[in-house]
Amino acid sequence: MMNDTVLTQLAAVLESRKQAEPDSSYVAKLYAKGLDAILKKIGEEATETVMAAKDGEKDKIVYEVADLWFHTLVLLAQQNLHPDDVLNELARRFGMSGLVEKANRPS
Repeated sequence: MMNDTVLTQLAAVLESRKQAEPDSSYVAKLYAKGLDAILKKIGEEATETVMAAKDGEKDKIVYEVADLWFHTLVLLAQQNLHPDDVLNELARRFGMSGLVEKANRPS
């Protein structure tokens, strides 16, 4: 299975959870709680990712990054965005100096 297919399939599931009853799934419950709850989860997962990296445990880093990416995908869906929007932005930046990209960012 291609990784971009995983993102596309996951995006479709996350989109479908928007219409689900809050008690039907973790994601539906998170959507029902609103943006602040989603952002809180992203913050928690980012912190856990940092701690896993500090510990240097590769398996734990992968696990925590997966959680961070998952909750970020929940945010994208909640904001009516798709993983392709982020992938397109990364493709746009590909081959561009990070210093040039940063200088060209909107303020």
